[in-house]
Amino acid sequence: MEAPRGPQSLAKAISEVIALRGLAHEGSFARVAAAWREIAGEAIASGTRATAVNRGVLQVLVNSAPLLSELASFHKAAFVKAFKERYADLKIRDIKFKLRGEMKGAESGSTT
Repeated sequence: MEAPRGPQSLAKAISEVIALRGLAHEGSFARVAAAWREIAGEAIASGTRATAVNRGVLQVLVNSAPLLSELASFHKAAFVKAFKERYADLKIRDIKFKLRGEMKGAESGSTT
């Protein structure tokens, strides 16, 4: 990318930052969550919740340790492939699964 040759409008600069960082997709998280439910299927989606996308990595909270292990070990690659094939515009390149209990303290703001 070539450096600008003079002053640039603030609107253009902000647009470029949003595009470069992939922040435009974060505003449409409802679509990401719906895509997760469709790709994961009803049985898995009922025990999980897509919570965020950060730099192309989908964060998914999981209700139980056995389900987390199954997803990470056996389903993750297929889910990432499905996102790339069906929802390429979302630019999901990886999925991180986290046990919901691990997030409980962080969600409530406690430090214990």
